[in-house]
Amino acid sequence: MKAPAYWSRAKRELKNADPVLGNLILRYKGLTLASRGDAFQTLARSIVGQQISVQAAQSVWNRFAAAAGNMQPKRVLRLSEAQLRGCGLSGQKVKYLRDLSERFAGGALDVARWHTMDDETLITDLTQVKGIGRWTAEMFLIFYLTRPDVFPLGDLGLQRAMSLHYNKGKPLSERRIATLSKLWTPWRSVATWYLWRSLDPVPVEY
Repeated sequence: MKAPAYWSRAKRELKNADPVLGNLILRYKGLTLASRGDAFQTLARSIVGQQISVQAAQSVWNRFAAAAGNMQPKRVLRLSEAQLRGCGLSGQKVKYLRDLSERFAGGALDVARWHTMDDETLITDLTQVKGIGRWTAEMFLIFYLTRPDVFPLGDLGLQRAMSLHYNKGKPLSERRIATLSKLWTPWRSVATWYLWRSLDPVPVEY
C-alpha cells in the first residue's frame, strides 16, 4: 500500500503551521496512511469499528474475516446470523453488514461514481445506507479515497488526542476543536491521522 501523493507536502506544511503537530509527525516518521483499495472492505471495517476501541475492533474483524474466508459481499451473505454473532458482532452490526453486502452484491452501490463526488455530497450519499452515519462515511473518505482534508469532528479518539496535546488533558469543546483544526487546512486528514497515532502507535486501517 502506497502513501497518498500529497503526504510529504502535507507533513511539511503542517510542521510549519503547528509545532505541536510537527512534534508528532517527527515522532511517528516512516508511518503513513494508505488505502486498501477495496470499498466494500473499508465500509465493512468501519461498521465493525463503530463505538468500540481500535484493539477490540481489530479482534472482532480478525474473527469475522476468518469466518468469511474471503472478504467479499457474497461470502459474507453465506454466513448465518449465529456465525456472525459468534465473531463478536452485535445484532445491529450484523444487520448493517448484511444490508451492505446485499447492496454491493446486487450492484445497488456505484463505487465508481463516488470518486467524482465532493466530500459532503458523498457523505450524504453514503449515509443513505443502513448503518452508515457521518463518522463511517468520513472513515471511508479518509481510508479508501484518501481525501486530504476530512476532519471527523465527532471522533472520540480525535477529541481525546486533542485534549491531551492542546489542553493538558482537559476536555475541549467541539467548537474549540473545529477552530484549532483551521490551522491544518487543507491537510486535516493527515493531522487527524497523526493525532490518532499519538494514542495508538499501530496505524488504524479501514
